[in-house]
Amino acid sequence: MKLKFTKMHGAGNDFVVIDGINQHIDFTPAQWQLLGDRRFGVGADQILLVEKPSQPGCDFRYRIFNADGGEVEQCGNGSRAFVKFVSEKGLTDRRSITVETKAGVIAPRLELDGSITVDMGAPVLDAARVPFDAEGLQGVAQGADTLWPLVLELGGAKESVLVSAVSMGNPHAVQIVDDVDTAPVELTGPLIEHHARFPNRVNAGFMQVVDRHHVRLRVFERGVGETLACGTGACAAAVAGIRRGLLDSPVRVDARGGQLSISWAGAGQPVWLTGPAVTVFEGEIEL
Repeated sequence: MKLKFTKMHGAGNDFVVIDGINQHIDFTPAQWQLLGDRRFGVGADQILLVEKPSQPGCDFRYRIFNADGGEVEQCGNGSRAFVKFVSEKGLTDRRSITVETKAGVIAPRLELDGSITVDMGAPVLDAARVPFDAEGLQGVAQGADTLWPLVLELGGAKESVLVSAVSMGNPHAVQIVDDVDTAPVELTGPLIEHHARFPNRVNAGFMQVVDRHHVRLRVFERGVGETLACGTGACAAAVAGIRRGLLDSPVRVDARGGQLSISWAGAGQPVWLTGPAVTVFEGEIEL
């Protein structure tokens, strides 16, 4: 079949966005993987599928497939691309919409300045629900947070890192580093992603605190590798930093691909993510 698509990005986190309302989409994991391949397909960190909602009260259903072909629960940068896509394609004339995701309902809003704000919902902070297996571990209290020791095996040697376990609809392990430029993201990111304590794998965040309203962040994403930005990773990092007593809302998050803004009023409250979304080009590929 010939598939029409739009290439977009949010702070360098890039997507193939597909209208699944006006064309029939029923792909295998291998086909999603082909689309995400940067040599043999279009190339993207994630593929975003726009569908009709299955829940009453929602405007759309939003599905996310990683570059490895696996479907995941949530993508913050993708949600901004999603709302810009449905607006540009005339699928809605509303600036605020409700969108059904695998992780729950989100509410993105197109701002007058072109930026997009998304209500990402309240973070999940209970380890078992992240999910994170804390059995037998002695956590370290810091502020309102609990830091969990992860033992990593590096070339026969063992190293322990302390992480905050946070879910933004998808699981994150956030650690503090002195300098994100020299952090061992490519070395330890895969070890954290596949750590046995995270039964569904995890996104590994490396956060440098600049001041109480500013961090720098790199994220090794589950099923993708390091990306230029990660919206849910930025949310998880800000939540972890605020709970540790290191940050105050709002938090500016500098990723390698751009800047995001995170606001959070505290436990039980939703996290608000604001940032850009850019349409790069449109095309057609035969699958």
